[in-house]
Amino acid sequence: MIAQPEFTEMSVKPGSFSRIGFGARGIGMGNAVSSITEGELVSYYNPAITPFQENNSFQAGYSFLTLDRSLNFLSYTRKFDFYSTKDTVTENRKPKTTAGLSIGVINSGVRKIDGRDNNGLPTGELSTSENQFFMGLAARISEKISIGLSIKFFYYSLYEEISANSMGFDVGALYRINDNFNVSLVVADINSKYKWDTAPVYEQNGIVSEDKFPNLRKVGISYRNKEIGILGSIEFENSNAETNILRAGIEYNIYDQFFIRGGVDQFNVNNTDWPVKPALGFSFFKAFNTLVVGVDYAFQLEQYSSSDRHIVSVNFNF
Repeated sequence: MIAQPEFTEMSVKPGSFSRIGFGARGIGMGNAVSSITEGELVSYYNPAITPFQENNSFQAGYSFLTLDRSLNFLSYTRKFDFYSTKDTVTENRKPKTTAGLSIGVINSGVRKIDGRDNNGLPTGELSTSENQFFMGLAARISEKISIGLSIKFFYYSLYEEISANSMGFDVGALYRINDNFNVSLVVADINSKYKWDTAPVYEQNGIVSEDKFPNLRKVGISYRNKEIGILGSIEFENSNAETNILRAGIEYNIYDQFFIRGGVDQFNVNNTDWPVKPALGFSFFKAFNTLVVGVDYAFQLEQYSSSDRHIVSVNFNF
């Protein structure tokens, strides 16, 4: 006899595409990167980390998925140093304030859906498109503390004239305990929701409904040992949808500009039937004068699919 897996409310919540992760590096580390301030950064995980970005970072990612699904990423992050007008030092001066900006998009969808009418006759192929556009702003208010806010716009094209859009927010903070340890706090998807109106298709029988995204609260801690090239992190996420998630990741600078990593995401301490998602990945970077080009790859297990996830990202740091 096979027991029925325990149900979790998160399974039916909207916006699941936006909770998969962002890019090959983050997914390869189990998405436990809200407290990491090294490498290519994006406000998706924590808007407060962007003031730690070195130079300009542009990222683009593509996912290889089964069942005619798509998942793509695009982002740009940079920091801005502001100096005091009263500062007369010309060399090695420290900025009075450092701000961070991160903009990006996540695109997801399903193609080649077999459309049928009420008589079962083919009407042509259908497709869906679900998108998140975000902009994160942050500031280091001291040497140790950074705070940030992300504004997120969602647009979901579901069927013909039926679509939904909304605006949500993330707030985050990061505290640098010392050169090795960071601690992060994030509250994500404040006010995120889809509001539907089916009147364009069903006319007087149409209804107006609202689907709220789950609200996520995260706390993370990371450790970096620059001498041996190790970066590790753990994260705990609580939601209002019956989940308490643990995730962890580790990255090792194995040689020069070559990194390997691994992680575990979606370990739900409330429900061990919830599918855990382990991941592995690597990165390689090559400098061309002032331009540094990087390639990231991640493999993530996907239990309810005929094949697993493969994510490839390219990075340009300039």
